[in-house]
Amino acid sequence: MTRNSLAAMPTTRRSRFVGAAPEEVWRLVSDPDHLPRWWPRVLRVESVAGERWTKVLGTEKGKPVRADEHVVDSAPPARPMWTQDLEESPFERMFREVTTEVVLEPEAGGTRVTLALHQRLRGINRLGGFLLRRASGRVLDEALDGLERAYGT
Repeated sequence: MTRNSLAAMPTTRRSRFVGAAPEEVWRLVSDPDHLPRWWPRVLRVESVAGERWTKVLGTEKGKPVRADEHVVDSAPPARPMWTQDLEESPFERMFREVTTEVVLEPEAGGTRVTLALHQRLRGINRLGGFLLRRASGRVLDEALDGLERAYGT
């Protein structure tokens, strides 16, 4: 996956200051075992093997949903990126691609964290792109809230 291919995809971005050094934030955001600490609705992470893992997400109805993911790019200590394995998943009918990107930039007294969700919808779902961006924005805001809680900022 290249930056050019991501540029053509609908993207939602959010950015916020976190009061921790980029290296410290990197250790949290680049380790899938830490996702339950900061990423919304992640109950736990299973089957971490190298650059692959499974997130177990909690739904509003209390039912767990599994999402397999893998690293597609990593540039320590500034930019981890992973994508969801959609084939044969509950998300396959809605999405062609879902990629998460984290960009860490040093800023006085901490780090500017930018989260981006690159999502390409499938079929008729493409008509709901504006609703998806709004929902994705809420997810990214919640993730940034989680990072702030993790660092007490």
